[in-house]
Amino acid sequence: MELRNYQQAAVEAVYEHLRSKDNNPCVVIPAGGGKSLCLAQIAKDTVEKWNGRVLVLAHVKELLEQNADKIRKLCPELKIGIYSAGLKSRDTAEQVIVAGIQSVYDKACELGKFDAIICDEAHCIAPDGEGMYRSFMKDMLIINPRVRLIGFTATPFRLKGGLICKPENLLNEVCYEVGLKEMIQQGYLSPLISKSGRVEAKLDDLHIRGGEFIGEEIAAAMDTDELVSSACREIVELTRNRKSVLIFTASVEHCRHVAEQITRFSGEECAVVTGDTPAAERAEIIARFKGEFVPDDLFGTPKPPLKFLANVNVLTTGFDAPNTDCVVLLRPTNSAGLLIQMVGRATRLSPQTGKTNALVLDYGGNILRHGPVDMINVKEPGAGKGGDAPAKKCPQCLALIHAAYQKCPECGFEFPPNEGNDKLSQTASTVGVISGQVDYTDYDVQDVFYCVHEKRYAEPDTPKTMRIDYQVGFNEFKSEWVCPEHSGYAHGKFEKWWRERAALGCPVPNTAREAAELASEGLLAEPESITVKSVAGERFDRITGWRLKARPVMRESGDDSAEADDWHSNSPEGIGFKTEPFDEDSIPF
Repeated sequence: MELRNYQQAAVEAVYEHLRSKDNNPCVVIPAGGGKSLCLAQIAKDTVEKWNGRVLVLAHVKELLEQNADKIRKLCPELKIGIYSAGLKSRDTAEQVIVAGIQSVYDKACELGKFDAIICDEAHCIAPDGEGMYRSFMKDMLIINPRVRLIGFTATPFRLKGGLICKPENLLNEVCYEVGLKEMIQQGYLSPLISKSGRVEAKLDDLHIRGGEFIGEEIAAAMDTDELVSSACREIVELTRNRKSVLIFTASVEHCRHVAEQITRFSGEECAVVTGDTPAAERAEIIARFKGEFVPDDLFGTPKPPLKFLANVNVLTTGFDAPNTDCVVLLRPTNSAGLLIQMVGRATRLSPQTGKTNALVLDYGGNILRHGPVDMINVKEPGAGKGGDAPAKKCPQCLALIHAAYQKCPECGFEFPPNEGNDKLSQTASTVGVISGQVDYTDYDVQDVFYCVHEKRYAEPDTPKTMRIDYQVGFNEFKSEWVCPEHSGYAHGKFEKWWRERAALGCPVPNTAREAAELASEGLLAEPESITVKSVAGERFDRITGWRLKARPVMRESGDDSAEADDWHSNSPEGIGFKTEPFDEDSIPF
């Protein structure tokens, strides 16, 4: 077993950190990136090169088995012990011990001296208080004050404590990190895609306790017949060409409800795994989901494999099913780490099953809340659901005002009362799961507004632009900017834009004010629809296509001539075109 380039670089970064600094390092590698091989190499080198002793800690037995297996394959000559009540093993004398933290947190004296302690899934270390990891390390430092702790994780932050690496924490610095997008581009992980939809989750009324949405509120809001039925119908439709669909739900009852509806719409079994599922039954369900042989009777008749598997907070870490080619998020989370762990269940490669990518269906607004999973915005404790309330736009005068206003202070427009939130989208989110993902969405245009736009803090002689606001829904607008006062390429783009819309005989204006006045007088073709390009991770959308009504007729006062009628009759009934418009400095202000 040979380490990949980034795995070898991670190991060398750990050694350099241990040589040059006195604190404890952490390595960040995405789920499916092979953290087990890195920690196995460190264990091997510690024993063989430096005559040391190593303890590998994890919090679930699946990870213990996985890590022990990788160490045995990489260095079969080493003596490896396992200390875990769940695995019914209590080895203490070997050079390398793989242990469950629940089994050893108060057994430091029984295990003896170690030179290096490696913590898998290091985001599980409590940031403060007397958690199991802290209790164990406190005792171990008494036995060996020079012992070093090395963390491995895919998520260098936790729910309650923000970043896991701080001077006051057990882990102090990230010494090496490789990005999810980078590993996908290099072919080490499966590409992730998301389905484009129009409806977004609305979660404004949920409260936060201990850094996460309150479970009872989530379950009550999401587990309704209408919402579950609509979402499950779409899930079945969108996964017809998928082989292994892993679903994350909000509660045990919600999980069972979802499984019933998936089975109803698909005609296939949807299994359920919760914290109450017996160990043997859970193992059998997971084996079937992985496509492994499970006998149905004494004659060896195999049970059918499972396409759908729903769970509640169980299959987030330590669950290795590379065949998973779709993850469904039927729950919101305020934890960026949990989002990455759930999505990470689908990032492993599985060429033997024909897997070419993984579909992520987000019904909880999670990617919208946290950002694409390769560009997570980590909030420190106390940040709540995002800080100050956002601004909103008045549909009457287009003024940007604070979201708390019920009446526009500029024009007096009264916003309708909040009609309530469904809490769960019936349609998958529009947001790309990986930065750079491009989606195109068509919108019908209800109204259009033209105005002069001047860049904020611009010099007096800076060219102005004309802003076009397309109303595509109640209080929902899409905007573009054109540049009549610029020169060169920008002005050429404006001239083309204008001639495709303007009434025959209408001159091309030279200033933004003139363009806005002519447009507001009705001398441009009205838009029927627009196409909007959204790139995950970018702040602004771009309008790339338009469908226009017939161009208007430019007439002099009292002109009813046949020539004017000819202009109207010769104009197209509808114009459709797509282009990439000029975007000044890539941002509109």
